[in-house]
Amino acid sequence: MPPSPGVPAPDALEARIAELRVGVRRAMATGDRRTARALRADLRRAEQEWDTAVLGDAGEPEEPAPAGSDGRRGLLPVRDQVHQALTLLGVPAAPKLIGSVYAAFFPGEIPGTRLTSLRRDEERSFRTAPYARPYYLCAALTADLLAPARGLLTVSTWPLEQRIVGPLSPRTDFLASAIRLAEHAGRTAPSPDAQRLLWRFASNIPGAVTGTVGTVDPAVLAEAARAELDVHREPDRRRRASAAGRARAQLDDAERLFGSRLRALQDSARRRASSGETDR
Repeated sequence: MPPSPGVPAPDALEARIAELRVGVRRAMATGDRRTARALRADLRRAEQEWDTAVLGDAGEPEEPAPAGSDGRRGLLPVRDQVHQALTLLGVPAAPKLIGSVYAAFFPGEIPGTRLTSLRRDEERSFRTAPYARPYYLCAALTADLLAPARGLLTVSTWPLEQRIVGPLSPRTDFLASAIRLAEHAGRTAPSPDAQRLLWRFASNIPGAVTGTVGTVDPAVLAEAARAELDVHREPDRRRRASAAGRARAQLDDAERLFGSRLRALQDSARRRASSGETDR
């Protein structure tokens, strides 16, 4: 298919995209976030131009809409659905929570079976062609061993400190995500699915439930979560910052996203030893 008028040839765009990706990586490595943001904006425009040049102005959706759906879910690949949910949460999250958040705040649902191998597929893609995608869905890293945390997904573009979990992180992340979801829900009338999700959060936060069982005032939930988060935030931040410093010094690019396989094995052996298991 010939490119649309005024759009550069795909080969030239691919070369430009490769240059921009290298530029983004260099800017992030030196801590120059302003340049990185500007280059990422150029990269997105180049990728959109590539789509136009290759697919035309009316590209085909990546997945067909399933029968009986509203037609919108099929326009968004599963990895993009997960990215949307994680972006709203802003913290490492398990697949079950990711699915619940997407169902509550976005059209359609994320098929649970598609999440099983998603992180492995993302790691395989990164190791085959590093930084070929604008973002990757990657593992949270444990603060002690920098190994992949079991069952927690994050986004590669988040700061390393945000992708590390320590002893206090499950609670601080729970509270931080409660605040973000409550603030998002408070902008409009929450749907029944959103109300149920907010109730699950509120019932585990002191002072967040003030009305009828099953209903939540988003503003009250956010305020109660902030009050408790203030207690835990700083110790958790220090632990994460320390672990992030070690990760930058000890891990390569892939390991900083997906964890160290050797450390994961060491972590497994340590857990087995602490539980009294031995090889027979």
